[in-house]
Amino acid sequence: LLPRLRPLSKSTAVSLLRPYHSYDHPPPPGPFTLTESTILSAAIPHIPSHGFTHTALSLGATDVGYIDASTNLFPNGAFSLVHYHLYTQRLALAKNEHILSPVLKGGEKPLGVGGKVKALTWERLMANREVIHRWQEALALMAQPSHLPTALSELSSLSDEIWFLSGDTSVDTSWYTKRASLSAIYAATELFMTTDKSPNFHDTREFLDRRFMDVQIVGGTMGSMAQWAGFTGRAGLNILRSKGVRI
Repeated sequence: LLPRLRPLSKSTAVSLLRPYHSYDHPPPPGPFTLTESTILSAAIPHIPSHGFTHTALSLGATDVGYIDASTNLFPNGAFSLVHYHLYTQRLALAKNEHILSPVLKGGEKPLGVGGKVKALTWERLMANREVIHRWQEALALMAQPSHLPTALSELSSLSDEIWFLSGDTSVDTSWYTKRASLSAIYAATELFMTTDKSPNFHDTREFLDRRFMDVQIVGGTMGSMAQWAGFTGRAGLNILRSKGVRI
């Protein structure tokens, strides 16, 4: 049997000729070196107070014993903080054992693929809760023409990661419809969350549930390629708008 294939996460730091890789082989290297990861990891706790800024990046470098000039390692400046957050929080989804491999009590049924998709999407949104008051800054950085390809690539990789972890095995055109739909849902909900003042982001959760219902992503797919083409066209515009692009 052929090995199961999955789209490879794109990054500005890694350029590969093959768009897919097999899980029978080691994953490709990430977009950050060890030194970069050390500085960025130390800078993340400064984001709530200082935002996605050069100041937070500089403070992170100082915290781990580097001089301020070490921030020159990041030609993309503060966007490197955004990219690191997107990348690490995407990888962290695989650690949600309570969703992926829960310990079931008597009579309790495990989540299906759709239930896991919704649960993992919510977990990823909640990973923004400590920086959500700064997320408009992140969106502005992602909207810059030089950064937008990386931001959209990370969004695509996030959608693929969620479906893959949830156990999706589709190999037909629904593979694309599901991922396009989830990307649009996530981007819209993330933007809504930046203005949500309800307790525990209750309104965001309801917004997310309505978006899933709108596109009927859980348990079904769109009826034709024409429907899919029309939806992805609108979704693409909405994603760009959610990243701050004026269209």
